[in-house]
Amino acid sequence: MNLSDRRLGYRVPLEIFVNQYVQDQPFRALTSNLSDSGLHVQLVNAPKCTPRDRKSRVVGLEFELPGTGDVIWARGLICYAGRDEFVHKLGIKFTAMPQVHARMVRDWCVETRHQHLATMLQRIAN
Repeated sequence: MNLSDRRLGYRVPLEIFVNQYVQDQPFRALTSNLSDSGLHVQLVNAPKCTPRDRKSRVVGLEFELPGTGDVIWARGLICYAGRDEFVHKLGIKFTAMPQVHARMVRDWCVETRHQHLATMLQRIAN
């Protein structure tokens, strides 16, 4: 099973900065994609996290969806941690979020998917 199969929902490519909080320590991350159920981030200076250390796997998240002007607050669980030569890569599953924020994330993902599909169909038609 590869990483793209682990998260429910279709992933939308998205590069925005996210504030990630691990045990009250802030870390700045860059997303690479987002779905209604989680996101994938890359960090240069990542917190230590091991599968046995469940407490450090729980993170707070703060981010703004493009075009909304609203800050989204969520709690997540690090389900995937990898690293390459330059960055730490984390797959984070949303575990708690205000209902209004969850609806905004879901609606934004659906609208973005529709726009992407319409663009693809337009290219095919031409």
